[in-house]
Amino acid sequence: MRLRRHGGAKRIILRLDRRGEGVVVTLPNRVPESEGLAWAEGQRAWIAKHLCNLPVRKLFVDGAVVPLGGAPHVVCHMEGARRGVWAEDGQIFVSGRPEHLARRLTDWLRDEARRRLNTAVTDATDRLGKAAGRITVRDTRSRWGSCAANGNLSFSWRLVMAPEYVLEYVAAHEVAHLREAHHGPAFWRLVDELTSHAKAGRQWLRRHGEGLHFYG
Repeated sequence: MRLRRHGGAKRIILRLDRRGEGVVVTLPNRVPESEGLAWAEGQRAWIAKHLCNLPVRKLFVDGAVVPLGGAPHVVCHMEGARRGVWAEDGQIFVSGRPEHLARRLTDWLRDEARRRLNTAVTDATDRLGKAAGRITVRDTRSRWGSCAANGNLSFSWRLVMAPEYVLEYVAAHEVAHLREAHHGPAFWRLVDELTSHAKAGRQWLRRHGEGLHFYG
């Protein structure tokens, strides 16, 4: 259990860390830690129930199964290989020393996400007739993509693990914001013009998106 303080908190707040790292209790400045711990202790049944329902953390190790484009791939460590990281026949091969496997695989997935998103964004902007700004990938937790006022787009690299149509939908969603800043009817009509996967993409993320944060 982790305690944190927040000056704007009006009451004690209990939540589960979305990466499965435990329970977080947020305290208003005036509430002593002992009171927060005692209150959380009274929520033991709720905590136990919801911890059991969290996805299991899936580390990037040799033999792990990691989705790529929605398809399961087995991670295979090949220490003596000199090809870096590559995917082939349902496997992701990672060369180099074993202690570097997790970092090298993460870096490769980020690069692959950037490549696929660049393609999806280009396809959508060509349809829109409006160019995007800079495209970046990050490990964002609160949103899958964003569009800044200057036209720069940012995406979660974890989209590379989702099916291709989901990544395509998120790219189209953010490209649509280049013309429509808000989520009104005109925006959603434009998204439907840019991709045929809007409904399916939204549904997949609602059902399975949280699980992507438990890889790595």
